[in-house]
Amino acid sequence: MIWLTHLRKTACFGLFLFTSACSGLPMRAKHDLIGMPRSDLIACAGVPDNAASLPDGEVLQWRQDQLVQGPLSFKGPFSLELDLSGHGTCHFVARLRQGRVAQVEYTGPSGTMLGPYSACRPLVLACERKVRLALKSE
Repeated sequence: MIWLTHLRKTACFGLFLFTSACSGLPMRAKHDLIGMPRSDLIACAGVPDNAASLPDGEVLQWRQDQLVQGPLSFKGPFSLELDLSGHGTCHFVARLRQGRVAQVEYTGPSGTMLGPYSACRPLVLACERKVRLALKSE
């Protein structure tokens, strides 16, 4: 009986770490991508879906419009479904000044059970990995 209680605590802690990692990555990217050159940003995020020129730089936008679902969906007999997860989309917006990222923002209904910006994770994952690898090699 004691091992069952320990197993539950471990599972809850693991779920907490998993969900915080999924929603935390876009928030880290808001800071970690600052200063990244335009060419590196496009290399890791891909060609932007939209671009706009501004007097002091430009704005690039990547869109993830396909609904991302959270991990909690139950399906039963007779087409009965219970979805507790939430759905989200995300637009990753980077403002550049002098060819470098100056600001990162997210728009769209991006909340799922994994956090408020979890639908944005696929858009910034490769860039965040690139930054982390660069920090390790220094």
